[in-house]
Amino acid sequence: MVSFTPGVELVAEAFEGYWRKVPHVKRLVFKVMPDDTTRGAALKKGDVDVIFQVNGPVAEDLRRTPHVRIVSRQNGSGVFWLDLPDQWDPRSPWHDRRVRQAANLALDREAVNQAESLGTSRLTGSIIPRSFEFALPFDPPPHDPARARQLLAQAGYANGFDAGDFYPYPPLYAMGEALAAALGSVGIRTRIRTMERAAFLTAWREKKLRGVIMGLNGSGGNAATRLEAYVTRTGIYAYGVLPEVEDLFQRQAREMDRAKREALLHQIQRILHDHVMHVPVYELSPMAGISARVEQAGVGLISGYPYSGPYEDLKLRKP
Repeated sequence: MVSFTPGVELVAEAFEGYWRKVPHVKRLVFKVMPDDTTRGAALKKGDVDVIFQVNGPVAEDLRRTPHVRIVSRQNGSGVFWLDLPDQWDPRSPWHDRRVRQAANLALDREAVNQAESLGTSRLTGSIIPRSFEFALPFDPPPHDPARARQLLAQAGYANGFDAGDFYPYPPLYAMGEALAAALGSVGIRTRIRTMERAAFLTAWREKKLRGVIMGLNGSGGNAATRLEAYVTRTGIYAYGVLPEVEDLFQRQAREMDRAKREALLHQIQRILHDHVMHVPVYELSPMAGISARVEQAGVGLISGYPYSGPYEDLKLRKP
């Protein structure tokens, strides 16, 4: 490490005696650019060579720019979904499974996928990535707003209802607005409330958010580690717990036989799917923008890692 200015940049130089290989790039500068539009403009101007967390209009703009390219990494670990904390309140419309089903049918996942990730993400009916050990894949329900309205009417909400606040995952506010609009199209009315990410995650952990929460989790592990935070008694983001799920989760944690453990985790996932506890959207394929002078950006070389790496494999094109 040559220098580090918190919130601004970190400068690192290669160690030529590194055991694996001599790095191709002598000097790396990591810049902090929280705004995606700023990152995109810097890439187009040639101020930076690789940018991450590319999505929405910025991705579309870069795709039309001749001297840059967009790359995406499939089989990522990040999944978007809608969390419905009020489902545990018997007085809330969300307590009725038909209302949660209606929300599932209201989403046009493919339209959001095209708008936010250029169609590279994988639609899903689960909060567990397919690539995870012990995952039980579920396809998402079809986009069927007519059926969604029927279910709302059967539940006693023929004119829809006020679902309160909608909290997009920061800073993906445009995606949150698209999902909120889809809910609104069938009568589930919400109000967008934007927050800074640290405040958002803190409020979610402290169970202070109500209404609809747009969730995203990209941590590694397997189906059990992903489920623990959201559906168990000790889960930091769990507003409520199904007793049968808690029992199965504790049993799988003690189970030494891999096949039996997988069966228990699959049973949990079936219960959550049948209960419509979440409204999954898609498995994110993270996109990066790459300048023309980069031959190897390293995106996707490490499985499950959405950024450049290993650094010794990064390579610039010869002048």
